[in-house]
Amino acid sequence: MLRHLGPLGIAGIALLLVGIAVIAYESLLVAAGLAFVLLGLGLVVKALVSSVFRQFGMM
Repeated sequence: MLRHLGPLGIAGIALLLVGIAVIAYESLLVAAGLAFVLLGLGLVVKALVSSVFRQFGMM
């Protein structure tokens, strides 16, 4: 999976994790909520991209 992301994608994931860690340092509950929101957003984007690929016959 990581080789498909490329260096920019890996840097983005690293920044995302560091950001959640900084928030968790201050408040664990807020960091958990933010992590769930980001996870849900990621699942929605994946579903949308899969749907568009299927529509064009790419999957």
